[in-house]
Amino acid sequence: MTLSPAYEENREAMLERVADLAAQQDKALAGGGPKAVDRHHRRGKMTARERIELLIDPDSAFLELSTLAGWGTDFTVGGSVVTGVGVVEGVECMIIANDPTVRGGSSNPITLKKSFRAAQIAAENRLPTINLVESGGADLPTQKDIFIPGGQHFRGLTEASADRRPTIALVFGNSTAGGAYVPGMSDYVVMVDGGAKVFLGGPPLVKMATGEESDDESLGGAAMHARTSGLADYLAADEQDAIRIGRQIVRRLNWRKLGPSPLTDYADPVEDPEELLGVVPTDLKIPFDPRAVIRRIVDGSEFDEFKPLYGTSLVTGWARLHGYPIGILANAQGVLFSEEAQKAAQFIQLANQADTPLLFLHNTTGYMVGKEYEQGGIIKHGAQMINAVSNSQVPHLSIVMGASYGAGNYGMSGRAYDPRFMFSWVGAKSAVMGPAQLAGVVSIVSRQAAAAAGRPFDEEADARTRAGIEAQIERESLAYFTSGMLYDDGVIDPRDTRTVVGLCLSVIHNAPVQGARGYGVFRL
Repeated sequence: MTLSPAYEENREAMLERVADLAAQQDKALAGGGPKAVDRHHRRGKMTARERIELLIDPDSAFLELSTLAGWGTDFTVGGSVVTGVGVVEGVECMIIANDPTVRGGSSNPITLKKSFRAAQIAAENRLPTINLVESGGADLPTQKDIFIPGGQHFRGLTEASADRRPTIALVFGNSTAGGAYVPGMSDYVVMVDGGAKVFLGGPPLVKMATGEESDDESLGGAAMHARTSGLADYLAADEQDAIRIGRQIVRRLNWRKLGPSPLTDYADPVEDPEELLGVVPTDLKIPFDPRAVIRRIVDGSEFDEFKPLYGTSLVTGWARLHGYPIGILANAQGVLFSEEAQKAAQFIQLANQADTPLLFLHNTTGYMVGKEYEQGGIIKHGAQMINAVSNSQVPHLSIVMGASYGAGNYGMSGRAYDPRFMFSWVGAKSAVMGPAQLAGVVSIVSRQAAAAAGRPFDEEADARTRAGIEAQIERESLAYFTSGMLYDDGVIDPRDTRTVVGLCLSVIHNAPVQGARGYGVFRL
């Protein structure tokens, strides 16, 4: 396979896409741009990612999430906040860091969505949360979109504490107005002397509201909060000291994972993950065998397939990945028929009985349509699969390798079904249906409406409409676009799949892993 012309063609095309992914991610890594970063450094401050790098354990991985949040919108790519899971003193923590180089770290609607997703991941996977705070508060031109829902952020901090998931705030700069409640509602608060400014209303607002003259330090400085108000638990000498104290706090949390530990003597895949660049066609219309992907991501390339002769356009089976047991469902030929749906429902139930997490590898155009299949019960069989996915209690991980269209996205545990993590390969697409199919449906409906009204059908106008719809759906189904809308947790290089899934499996085992003890009614 790896010596074929098709493999080389796929590999070259995928390398181009991977290079473009790096270029798109660079937009987020740039923050507010070189001038803003230089200005920030001249003030003696670190950037958000520099703070994270110093906070996490040396040579440990940082699983950054939603890097392309806001892609395709008027907002800065990344949403002026960096989120991800990092290891601090051996403990996996959710880290949420304001990016002060982008409009002072102020929060816009993308910031909010990205922060809410990070909080959801922390809650579902039982992670401590560390907020690296330096924010000017709400981005005032968008206040109508963030004021009301923004309160959920503070509510989440109190719920985390009640759930015995520690929350830590390291305050490096401004934490103003509603933002003052981030340290106010955190379990532990560290403030940088001479840098942190925490107040409900700054000097100008206090002057307008009360007529009182005040300055930043006496109103909300770190030293005042450490010595007078008691809001600061620790007063740090500088940013590096704040991070040192933050690591010290995590070290004393006495944190333990509640899920089962992985095997430690697992083997790397026998088949090279580098070959994922070429074994999968970049043309989504060309089917491929997902076993070629599975063998390049699981331990020892060992995969015990379940029901291999039945429902063959969906591959199911058992494996281990970085020592963790996992059940895998992978689309083979795109379309899901009744047999595939029934096979999936049974397999998901078995995984729940065995308390085994599930990995969904998407490449589906959806459930089969047509008179024969409707009469054969495709709706109720698809409903069985979706019922099994919806009521499954074991953690789900989803990777969109190729297409993820229609209800097939639902049956394969798409975003609406709350997988613990969901990523897309660069080049993947998600939509109601393919661009040509959707445009064709609109054309048929328009043609039927014209015939029913007894008016001539404008073929030229129809061609223009179809072309416009195809272009729109093509753009809106791109992985960059859907990731920009927070419909996944990031776009990844296919070669990174094993590493990313392994990190996710480690994270989900912070919480107990337990399958469903009952299901709703299955239509048989």
